[in-house]
Amino acid sequence: MLNHPTIDPVAIHLGPLQIHWYGIMYLIGFVAAWWLGVRRAGHNPTWNAEQIGDLIFYGALGVIIGGRLGYILFYDLAAYIASPLNILKVWQGGMSFHGGLLGVITAMWLYGHRIGKGFFEVTDFIAPLVPIGLGAGRIGNFINGELWGRATDLPWAMVFSDPRAGGLARHPSQLYEALLEGLVLFIILWIFSRKSRPLMAVSGMFLVFYGLFRFLVEFARMPDAHLGLIAFDWLSMGQILSMPMILLGLLLLGLAYVYNKRPPSQ
Repeated sequence: MLNHPTIDPVAIHLGPLQIHWYGIMYLIGFVAAWWLGVRRAGHNPTWNAEQIGDLIFYGALGVIIGGRLGYILFYDLAAYIASPLNILKVWQGGMSFHGGLLGVITAMWLYGHRIGKGFFEVTDFIAPLVPIGLGAGRIGNFINGELWGRATDLPWAMVFSDPRAGGLARHPSQLYEALLEGLVLFIILWIFSRKSRPLMAVSGMFLVFYGLFRFLVEFARMPDAHLGLIAFDWLSMGQILSMPMILLGLLLLGLAYVYNKRPPSQ
């Protein structure tokens, strides 16, 4: 059994200014996406470095706005109606991946329309750039000691200091997600996208594997206390939101390889 390391969620104190680890993790994700995007653009003459900077800017807005609104709508609407100013306290956590995904989808459609690129041409390009940011975000959750897992007696179980964790040894589910949704998903998508793929294929792979990894990790992750397990007292909100992702991803892969006769976009 391990103890969760006590880490100040504020990384840097500059007088009244506080820079939180959670925000730094987001910054790492955006910088990594930009750097990887520039590398991908070097092998794809239809993209250039200036477009990558704009693409990441649009994506960052989609992540932050969509992620925050998604968490409010999907997970804790009543609490934010009671205290609306808490909506602005992003550094305290409270971001939904599924909401962020919807935000990024909207942002990519808007950006593609602006530069004359098709929606899936944009999403196929950006999908491999996303997982590093997802993994960094989960590291931020771990530093904050939030979103811990269910009780377990496994040797690597961890006791979190948050009183709501009840002093029980729990799965460090944030690290499971950082590994699967971050590193493993990145490797899968980066290798898959190195070769020419039909339009929609890379986007489909992202949806399938993220949805699958999130669905599996949710069995170890503690469901939100105010929601609990929802469907059949077995599935969490995260799993319910991930199932359509898997199905849509499979549909896109089927369309890409069976019906899509257009030239590859990668």
